[in-house]
Amino acid sequence: MRVAVVNDLRLAVEVQRRMLAAEPGCELAWVATNGAEAVERCRTDLPDLVLMDLVMPVMDGVEATRRIMRATPCPILVVTSTVEGHVDRVYDALGAGALDAVATPTFAPDGTVKGAEPVLRTLRTIRRLHGPAVAAARPPAADAPAAPAVRGERMILLGASTGGPEAVAAVLRGLSPELPAPIVLVQHLGRDYVPGLVEWLAPAARRPVRAIVAGERPAPRTVHVAHTDDHLVLRADGVFDYDREPADQPYRPSVDVFFASVARRGLPPGAAAVLTGMGRDGAAGLLALRDARWATFAQDQATSVVWGMPRACAENGAARTVLPVTALGAALEAAWRSAATPAPRGTGA
Repeated sequence: MRVAVVNDLRLAVEVQRRMLAAEPGCELAWVATNGAEAVERCRTDLPDLVLMDLVMPVMDGVEATRRIMRATPCPILVVTSTVEGHVDRVYDALGAGALDAVATPTFAPDGTVKGAEPVLRTLRTIRRLHGPAVAAARPPAADAPAAPAVRGERMILLGASTGGPEAVAAVLRGLSPELPAPIVLVQHLGRDYVPGLVEWLAPAARRPVRAIVAGERPAPRTVHVAHTDDHLVLRADGVFDYDREPADQPYRPSVDVFFASVARRGLPPGAAAVLTGMGRDGAAGLLALRDARWATFAQDQATSVVWGMPRACAENGAARTVLPVTALGAALEAAWRSAATPAPRGTGA
């Protein structure tokens, strides 16, 4: 696996070089000292992964991420020593197409590399995704007995990955502020950055946005965001929980796992959408929701940073409708309101 390092600090470059040298199957593709240089290098020598700093001369990491994802898309991980000090830049980079953000590894007093595990965890996940196809979370078997209908809130569900923050914000801006539906978001993102995402989404949401705590229930007019490196699930009693299994699922938290858990509950059908992202996570879970009579949507190619997850939903028939991200909010709300409106008396069931 060829990995590029983009950083203007010699010490940061050296620690990442040593980290990569110690990781089996990895090699340093090239080093760029600013974003503009990285954009040009990606045009001529595209690596399997870019480790992108945020604050650099000439062109910062946000703009470089945006240009690379537009011209020569490839996985980008923000690696910076200033994550907490530049929260807005982190989420701008995630919205532009970065996969995640982690702190830059450092040298321990004995010269060994410390703090490398978050970077290596992402690197290993990407290597798995570039290898043999990853099995998606399975929806309930077709011949399994249907779950008994349960009382619960009619929800709107969103799943997203690469480029997700900006796409989710666009969807939330398209929803009426008074819409009473609980909204649940599963975004591929490390747990340490979910609180920042919650804060970043609040202006677009125009309603409470909060990280999900195990044991709580979906609340009306609230955006609930998955908040651990385990998988969000909806239990049979209608409360949120987290589950480590499937442990070998590289997408964490997994859209498939959560959507499939909701489909099994027999809840009143709501509306769900899979947004921009690399891979196929969400396709099997969205299909399970469609089979459970939910209204299902996917983001279109033109407005997706990476048309991987939504494309998989279009190809397997999980998405009834494929729309630009700017139209998804209104479409989800219309579908939710239509499903929530009782049929007139005397009509057939």
